[in-house]
Amino acid sequence: MSVLDVLKERGFVQQLTHEEEIADLLNKEKITFYIGFDPTADSLHVGHFLGMMVMAHMQQAGHRPICLIGGGTAMVGDPSGKADMRKMLTLEDIQHNGERFKKQMQRFIDFSDGKALMLNNADWLLGLNYVQFLRDVGVHFSVNRMLTAECFKQRLEKGLSFLEFNYMLMQGYDFLELNRQCNCVMQMGGDDQWSNILAGADLIRRKEGKLAYGLTFTLLTTSDGRKMGKTEKGALWLDPEKTSPYDFYQYWRNVDDNDVEKCLALLTFLPMEEVKKLGALKDQEINIAKKTLAFEVTKLIHGQEEAEKAKQAAEALFSGAGNLDNAPTVSITADVLGTKLLDILTNHGIFASKSEGRRLVQQGGLYLGDTKVADPDLPLTAELFENNTLIIRKGKKNYHRIIIE
Repeated sequence: MSVLDVLKERGFVQQLTHEEEIADLLNKEKITFYIGFDPTADSLHVGHFLGMMVMAHMQQAGHRPICLIGGGTAMVGDPSGKADMRKMLTLEDIQHNGERFKKQMQRFIDFSDGKALMLNNADWLLGLNYVQFLRDVGVHFSVNRMLTAECFKQRLEKGLSFLEFNYMLMQGYDFLELNRQCNCVMQMGGDDQWSNILAGADLIRRKEGKLAYGLTFTLLTTSDGRKMGKTEKGALWLDPEKTSPYDFYQYWRNVDDNDVEKCLALLTFLPMEEVKKLGALKDQEINIAKKTLAFEVTKLIHGQEEAEKAKQAAEALFSGAGNLDNAPTVSITADVLGTKLLDILTNHGIFASKSEGRRLVQQGGLYLGDTKVADPDLPLTAELFENNTLIIRKGKKNYHRIIIE
């Protein structure tokens, strides 16, 4: 089975510029392709995970990925899928974020001996002469056509800055530059990048007289169309300091039943035969598939050992079996005993505010062990602990352990 067939079977592929030519090219040659990552934070998040999986599948088939860090484009900001203009970053922030990305990508991508490259478009974008750039590149872009692009349409209503309007030219130029430097013949990206990818392929055709190709992959969304990876604490990060391996594991353990098979296909390397078998499970048995998904995805991002710890912690909290040492833990000292429970939970970030805690108590959603908390002013006393440990349940599935040091 060709790598394109693999990507299609697993549900990645959304749009291709030249389907037959791409299928033929990937079968007959080992190509260089690229995916761009704008370093707007100091960690990749689950939205980037799909792109990394695509790169891994392609590299396993013998093709060479370029991970392009958008050091130059991040100084402008991609308007695609954004209702508002992005925050401006300093060069130092961008450099730091790019270095963090490479560490996270090395779990998936083999950068040894030139098998994959990590480049930064700041290297060619920041030194450009603006007038020369307009003459060389801008002349090939039709404003009329650009305004029909989906990435600009939604922003035109609220206001699109000229700064952002340049983004498509810059990304198109990236593709041209990588084609010249590395013989990169294909750009891949999320489906919201389709217009930008077309612009780059067209620019190469006009400037170099060569064919270049584009492929977009699906965005990671739930079955009802919402972006996946949002938690009550914000984005689902790949950095364990930002999202703990336990919280990461629990996110996938709790995905909707309708999303399990899709996530297994997109976010693990399990054979599709096994993915379909797990995806077909119903009712209580679907939990077997969810546990497999949570373990496999956590193993990919955080390694086998952290995945095992997260699994054990989840089993300890949910079924009373397993090791509690790796459960989300809040440590308190004996001198705070007698303080209101909600004050302690808020001070340790389990609740964003006391009002949130009071609301949950009133709705009957806070438990100490198996006992529902009825009094929002309940003091935390030593009698509530067993062996200096108390299990708090917030809502149906959010557990924490409180220990007295």
